[in-house]
Amino acid sequence: MPGLTDPFAHHPELRDRIADTETSYFRTFSVEAIIAADPQQEALRDWVHTDAQREAIRAEALDDHSGDLWIFGYGSLMWDPALRFAEVRRAYVAGHARRLILVDTRGGRGTKEAPGLFATLDTVEGCDACEGLAFRIAAADVEAETEILFRREMIAPGYLARFVPARIGDADIRVLAFIADHDVPDVRPDLTYEEQIRYVAHGAGDLGTSRDYLANIVGHFTHLGITDAHCSDLLCAVDAHLAALTNKESSE
Repeated sequence: MPGLTDPFAHHPELRDRIADTETSYFRTFSVEAIIAADPQQEALRDWVHTDAQREAIRAEALDDHSGDLWIFGYGSLMWDPALRFAEVRRAYVAGHARRLILVDTRGGRGTKEAPGLFATLDTVEGCDACEGLAFRIAAADVEAETEILFRREMIAPGYLARFVPARIGDADIRVLAFIADHDVPDVRPDLTYEEQIRYVAHGAGDLGTSRDYLANIVGHFTHLGITDAHCSDLLCAVDAHLAALTNKESSE
């Protein structure tokens, strides 16, 4: 609601559960920063969007938008948006679900030999709604804040920047969301549940394990009061899988 002076007016319980914008790592995140910190990551240039490509994607996504902008967070954007927002609200996007179907074989949290997984927002027929947080960016800040946002979310192929309807309070509001791009080979909506368990259980890379990535998501959801049975159940299944392997090895 324009005119609010406190971004957390509707949800004061979130005040200490969302990372400080100005000190967020993602505030200055870029491919150049990654390579400067680790020159061995130079090969990333062959995979990521160029600045020109990313800016073209941003311009197209925002082409017919004016005024304040609502951004829907369903993963780390919820607890670490790195954006200067005027308002945060709990939001629900119908017909979509949070799914771990973005396969990582590039060394982040998985390799070609042992792929890992990242979360996406996917269109799922017959599902209820994906619960997340929506952040309102004041019109005067949209240009600067979306440049930061797209550097993070559109670092490489994998997502489509699209406006979708979200339920916020008693209103249906148009929000910008990053949705799984099924034309990208790394996006695998056909993964079986057993494959998801295996990928999350064994995927690991420079950023850590896919299992810890999922556990971090589930932990933050609990902290934020977000319910996602799929992520919670998948984590339980992964831990059961790893425990069974440990028991098998100890008995041999």
